[in-house]
Amino acid sequence: MIPLTYADPGEENVIMKINGRPEVKKHLEDMGFVAGSIIRVVSSVNGNLIVSVKDTKVALDKDLAMRIMI
Repeated sequence: MIPLTYADPGEENVIMKINGRPEVKKHLEDMGFVAGSIIRVVSSVNGNLIVSVKDTKVALDKDLAMRIMI
């Protein structure tokens, strides 16, 4: 498993695990980031990402992206 920040743009990956405090996990879950979901990095700038998950594009800062394991 590697953090989402290391994913190549355009490549589809599966979310394996979400790390962090319960409130962080809940926040990410509410945005659609759950284990087993397909996620694709649309673009990356300095570790900050725009990703596509569940037919929605979401911007993530580097700290949140590092908590999503693929």
